[in-house]
Amino acid sequence: MIFEHSTAAELLARLARRELTAESLARACLERIDACEPEVQAWTHIDRAAVLAAAKELDRGAIRGALHGLPIGVKDVFDTFDLPTEYGSAIYARHRPAADAAVIALARSAGALVLGKTVTTEFATFPPGKTRNPHHPGHTPGGSSSGSAAAVAAAMVPVAFGTQTTGSIIRPASFCGAVGYKPSFGTLPRVGVKAISDCLDTVGVFARRVADAASFVGVLARRAFAVSAEVDAPRLGWCRTPQWPEAQPETRALFEREAVRLASAGAKLRELELPAAFAGLAEAQGTIWDFEMARCLADEHRRNSERIREPLRSQLARGLEVPTERYDTAMKLASECRRMLGDELREFDALVVPSAPGEAPRGLEATGNPVFNRIWSLLHTPCVHVPTATGPQRLPLGLQVVGMIGDDARALACAHWVEQHLPVESL
Repeated sequence: MIFEHSTAAELLARLARRELTAESLARACLERIDACEPEVQAWTHIDRAAVLAAAKELDRGAIRGALHGLPIGVKDVFDTFDLPTEYGSAIYARHRPAADAAVIALARSAGALVLGKTVTTEFATFPPGKTRNPHHPGHTPGGSSSGSAAAVAAAMVPVAFGTQTTGSIIRPASFCGAVGYKPSFGTLPRVGVKAISDCLDTVGVFARRVADAASFVGVLARRAFAVSAEVDAPRLGWCRTPQWPEAQPETRALFEREAVRLASAGAKLRELELPAAFAGLAEAQGTIWDFEMARCLADEHRRNSERIREPLRSQLARGLEVPTERYDTAMKLASECRRMLGDELREFDALVVPSAPGEAPRGLEATGNPVFNRIWSLLHTPCVHVPTATGPQRLPLGLQVVGMIGDDARALACAHWVEQHLPVESL
């Protein structure tokens, strides 16, 4: 297969030199989808004829931009003018937006080729979609960006868009074994993305390498996120977080072993315990999410409540009952902890924290616990999941690299260094 062992950067270089055509790359992706999709079920809409027609048009013209000819997957909460956008909900079956989401328009302007729409959980919340873990179909791929994570991990597409409000990029990246990058809040525009929380929703990506995720988002954000092959050994805060009691044995073993491996590679590691106030952030994130989601989905809940699945329907009803005072208190705590985080990170380039409690849980009725993602989504930090190991069930595990708000370039550089020095091994 053309891109099975190629990075997105390598593919883009070949496309730019016209050594590889957009059409041949698109056909290779479609062939891979044909082989994997019956088991993985990562996609919800693909218009093959339109994909190949668009690829041929790219091949006929001049190089369009930095993403010329690169096939991408798009989570089905992003509006697309040429494909249905259903938000994982029966309410929006066959819904056809009039315009692309802003970030999709920017990607197409840079030459990216939209391969299709990937499965999301219902309104990017908890009720799961049809997608299965590409490493074991009896285990969850995580959520809510389940289709995008699985499609990248199964080498159906080099890069795919996701979103994170609680743990919807980092957790499925961990479960599926892909790189997941949640940028600092607001780095990429959210216009045209189905909103469920005004102060939490964040657009990000999945890729097979940190450098690919960095370059892709850098192009769209017009920021210098590209990572170099050679970076200095980073100063890393080794942080178990207040959620450490939720860590499964495989994550506890991983965290101990990877500290030794990174220190042996030259990283400057030091244990960091977050201030006591941070222990309340996970609950605060839940309060804010409930409160804002009930308002973002007010129309759907009011007019089509019977078509919303549980537990989302009950969560929306609960969100309407959250006292404004409790919401304000949660927002105040988040603001205070964002300020404190700057002091905590002053002596570090980034933190290393768990990505998920453990391997992907068995079963498809739920998408796993986002407990290790909540506080970072609320703090608006850049987060990068780096696959580093497989666990006792031969499912992926890895580490989450967290940077200072707005300092995505440094966080990505640290994640790249971790990736280079921690080749995937079995526990």
